[in-house]
Amino acid sequence: MPLMTEEMACGVRVCVLENRLDAALAIRFKDRLREIAARNGPVILLDLSRVDFMDSSGLGAILAIRRTLPPDRRIELTGLTPNVERVLRLTRMDMVFVIHPPIGPEQPEPTARVQEGAP
Repeated sequence: MPLMTEEMACGVRVCVLENRLDAALAIRFKDRLREIAARNGPVILLDLSRVDFMDSSGLGAILAIRRTLPPDRRIELTGLTPNVERVLRLTRMDMVFVIHPPIGPEQPEPTARVQEGAP
């Protein structure tokens, strides 16, 4: 599963490069995010701006990673599309996660690296 990471002062921004986060991708996504979370922190800023569809398996993968993080690390979200925001609101997960506004185009292009996972 392709993810792009960008180092930040407080941790790492992880941009999901797929337009869906569903049952077909949830296990690979969880494995890749677990690897990234183990090497970075304390904040993992998960950028979902390219994700148009997320089902309960995708949400479950994010929650599974959140549960395995030590107390000094956390996942925060940014770039929610309307459908993803609706899923978080309906499940009340918008009350669980810190949600940041989208990262706008006015910011300089980050130094980022694409990390390809198993297809």
